[in-house]
Amino acid sequence: MKQVELYTDGACSGNPGKGGYGIVLCYGPHRLELSGGYRLTTNNRMELMAAVEGLRALKEPCEVTLYSDSKYLVDALRLGWLENWKRRGFRKADGKPVLNPDLWRELLEQLARHRVTPVWVKGHADNALNNRCDELAVAASACATQADEGYDGQPES
Repeated sequence: MKQVELYTDGACSGNPGKGGYGIVLCYGPHRLELSGGYRLTTNNRMELMAAVEGLRALKEPCEVTLYSDSKYLVDALRLGWLENWKRRGFRKADGKPVLNPDLWRELLEQLARHRVTPVWVKGHADNALNNRCDELAVAASACATQADEGYDGQPES
């Protein structure tokens, strides 16, 4: 399997508000930058969307090191939250529905294709590629035109 580094970030102006995601994919000497923006969404949705779209962009199964400054995303993967939510029908331990189930389901599909190792990085710090993802996400949110079809209009708590 090819070994790929995937850097992701999400941004939102207001929460909910205009949002965007940024992605930097690295494979050997190759680098690909992707981004997208949405008229109304949330920051957590954009963090998840970045991971989903980054994994989806890979044309074949890969070993992926996924770098994100989102504890929500990284902890859900590393601490087993996502698998527990799936087992409970996308409900949390308290029985309440999980937020963003559409994106978690899409992420599970991508996780089935790839071997993913999530790594948390401190946002707005020394990681140049995470900072580049932030730039891409902010720029995408500034000119957001797409509708986030999965967003239900509820603010995240």
